[in-house]
Amino acid sequence: MEKTQAVFLAKHIEKSSPLSFEIKKLVLVSGTLPKFHQWTNGKKVVAGYEITQLDSDTSYYFLFIDWHRNDNYYLVIYTHNKSTTVAEIRQVEEIDGLLQFVWSYNPLKRDGKNDQRKAYFKQMFGTTTVHIKLPTEEIGVERFCEQMFKLCLNRMTADRIVDIFDSTN
Repeated sequence: MEKTQAVFLAKHIEKSSPLSFEIKKLVLVSGTLPKFHQWTNGKKVVAGYEITQLDSDTSYYFLFIDWHRNDNYYLVIYTHNKSTTVAEIRQVEEIDGLLQFVWSYNPLKRDGKNDQRKAYFKQMFGTTTVHIKLPTEEIGVERFCEQMFKLCLNRMTADRIVDIFDSTN
């Protein structure tokens, strides 16, 4: 996404006060998040947030970051323990007059079971490609967060589904 889109979205998140989520802004130092994670060190960041879904006490870090240092910004979502990313979203498309994130589930594990993971994800979402409308005002942030948390949950569940249903364990 363009930097202007990342700034626009970050401003809406900052100004919002969703009932179901707590949003804490992360402190940037010279436009970066030092000591956040080895993959983010030195990269330009527009904004970062720790977002907690209050009813489940689930938290993720949302970073608007120049992920590949090429002025193409991503919304990168980290697990709360910062061990890994759950989603790296960069593609924004206008669909029916609305800007939407477009993200595709494409597991790359080396165990030969990625087709099973994709099948589960498709069963949960109806497709392996997810479209999430970008909020155009603060009131839309709650729905946006709900959809992002659903994406994260289904992605992590799909990644682990072969372990859950593996009869050899």
